[in-house]
Amino acid sequence: MRARSQHGDGARPINIFEIVGSAKVGGMERSVLNLVHQLPTEQFRITCLCPFESQFTAALRQRGCQVFIAPVHDEPPWRSIQLAVEIIRLRQIDLLHAHMPKAHVLAGLAGCIAQTPVVATVHGMNITSHELGICRTTGSRLLTVCQEAYTQALAMGVPADRVTLVPNGVDTELFTPDRDGKRFRAALGAPLDAPLVGFVGRLAPEKGPDLFVRAAEKVALRRPDVHFAIVGDGDMADQVARQIEQAGLSDRIHMAGLWADTAEVYPALDIVAQTSRSEGMPLALLEAMACGRPVVAIGVGGVPEIVEVGTTGFLAGPQDCDGVATSVIELLEHPERLPELGRAARARAATLFDIHTSARLTGELFRQVARSRERHSAEWAVWPALQASS
Repeated sequence: MRARSQHGDGARPINIFEIVGSAKVGGMERSVLNLVHQLPTEQFRITCLCPFESQFTAALRQRGCQVFIAPVHDEPPWRSIQLAVEIIRLRQIDLLHAHMPKAHVLAGLAGCIAQTPVVATVHGMNITSHELGICRTTGSRLLTVCQEAYTQALAMGVPADRVTLVPNGVDTELFTPDRDGKRFRAALGAPLDAPLVGFVGRLAPEKGPDLFVRAAEKVALRRPDVHFAIVGDGDMADQVARQIEQAGLSDRIHMAGLWADTAEVYPALDIVAQTSRSEGMPLALLEAMACGRPVVAIGVGGVPEIVEVGTTGFLAGPQDCDGVATSVIELLEHPERLPELGRAARARAATLFDIHTSARLTGELFRQVARSRERHSAEWAVWPALQASS
C-alpha cells in the first residue's frame, strides 16, 4: 500500500532528499545504504546529494537513487544551497534527511528557503553545540541512534517532540554464522587453526585502531599462538602499520584493508574487539553479533546498549587497553564459552537490532513529518535576549 501524499492525491510516494556529509566507506555511509535499501520503493522515492563520487555513490545508484554531487562544507557555498533548493522544487521533495553536521547545515538552510521539513540523524554519541545551534536556528528535528545522544539532546533543551531515538539495525539475513570464513583467513595469511581476534572499522582516531594494537600486544605476550586482523582503511593506516612493526608483531597482526563483503569476515574471527574512543550505535558490533561472534568492546556511547556483559561479550572502560586484553585472554583461555556467547549474541542482534525494525520506525517518522508539512519554525528556541526585547 502506498503512502498517502501530503498533497492529498494519494498517488505518489513520499520524496526523501538524503544529504550526506561524506561518501567514504564507513558506518554512516553503510547506515544510509541500509536505509535506502530497506525503505519500500512504492512508498518512498530517494534522491541523494553527496560531496564527491565514490563506491558509495555508485552503490546508491545501484539501489535506484538519483545522486547529485556538490560541495558539502561547514559553511556551504551558495551554489550548493542553490542546487539543493532547486532539487527540492524539481523533485517535489517532501522531507530532507541529513547526515553529519555539515550536511545538517546545508539541509537546514535549503529547507528554510524551500519551506520543507528537515530531519538530521546524529550518528555519534554526542550532540555538539554546533549541531544544537543548527537545530535551533533552522527548526530541524533530530534522529538519534543511542540513548546517550537522545538524553543529551533533551538535557540541552530540544523538545521531546523534536528528537527521536531509533537504534541502528543489522540485516540478520545477510550477516549470519553460516559462512566458514576460510576465504578471508586464506587471504589474510593467518593459520586456519590459529585463534583470530579481529577489529573491523575505519582507521581513524575515534575508532581507536591504535588502542586495538596496544591490546593485541598484551594478548600476544600471554598467547603466542593468537593472530589478529585489522579490517578497514583510513587516515591512520600508516601510523597503525608503523605501530605494529615497532611492536615486532608484523607476522601476527594482519592489516586486511577494506573488505568488500564483511559478512564473510566475521565468521573467520573467534572474537571481535572494538576499541573506539567515541561511538553511537556501531554497525561493526551489530554485524559481529549477528554472525554469532562474541565481542569485547570499550563501553562508550551506545555500546553498553548492545553488549550484554557476560552473556554476549564483555566491556572495558574508556581507552582501557588492559581491560580489553584481559577479557580477550579470559575468553581464549576458555574456548568452550565462545559458541555459547556467540549464540546469545546472534539471538540478541536478531531480537533487538533487526534492520527491518529500524527502517520501519524511521519510515514512520518520515511519514509523520512529511504529512505534517512543518515549516522551519524555531519558536521553541527563542533566545532569552530576544524574548526580553519583544
